[in-house]
Amino acid sequence: MSQLQTRPSRLPSTTNPAGRSAAVMAGVVAMMWLLEIIDMAAGGALDALGIHPRSVEGLWQIFTAPWLHHGWAHLLSNTLPLLVLGWLVLLDSTRTWLVSGFVITVCSGLAVWLFSPPASVTVGASGVVFGWLAFLLVKGLFTRNLGDIVLAVIVFFVYGGVLWGLLPGAAGISWQAHLGGAIGGVLAAWWLTRAERAERARRKVIASRL
Repeated sequence: MSQLQTRPSRLPSTTNPAGRSAAVMAGVVAMMWLLEIIDMAAGGALDALGIHPRSVEGLWQIFTAPWLHHGWAHLLSNTLPLLVLGWLVLLDSTRTWLVSGFVITVCSGLAVWLFSPPASVTVGASGVVFGWLAFLLVKGLFTRNLGDIVLAVIVFFVYGGVLWGLLPGAAGISWQAHLGGAIGGVLAAWWLTRAERAERARRKVIASRL
């Protein structure tokens, strides 16, 4: 007698890291666009939440400033690089994305708070853009991973030209935010790869004893 066996059905996996990361970054950017719509409707009132250098309230504004922009052109210039670079970082892991984003935001904001002209108000996500760019460019130097190095070369080829923004230049552009963000990106890459560097050092010691 033949026996009919029922096997548990294998449902297709819904896990899609690339799609999930893209959705998260799209949500982040959509929030920035929504805030800009509100800001325009309010006559630019939200721009007051930008960083006011060397003021007490300017410290907590470090965390609000990246979400705001001075008009549509400013927001549009940050949208695509923020989407692409944030997506690449988030593909690594959620922890990498969160830790690097926090460190970059703090470093960029503190640089603005400490070194920007006293009467200025700084808003925009370009400090985060420069931070994630620096993170992706230097991570391979710490991990010695071929994939990270190849990615760094590609990222540099596409976005390397914007690194001139680290230097004082055009009026109205916060090189302080850019430079602080880049420093934060390097620090985040160094911190997040410490376990890999320690493991590589351990293997090197073991190999030297053989």
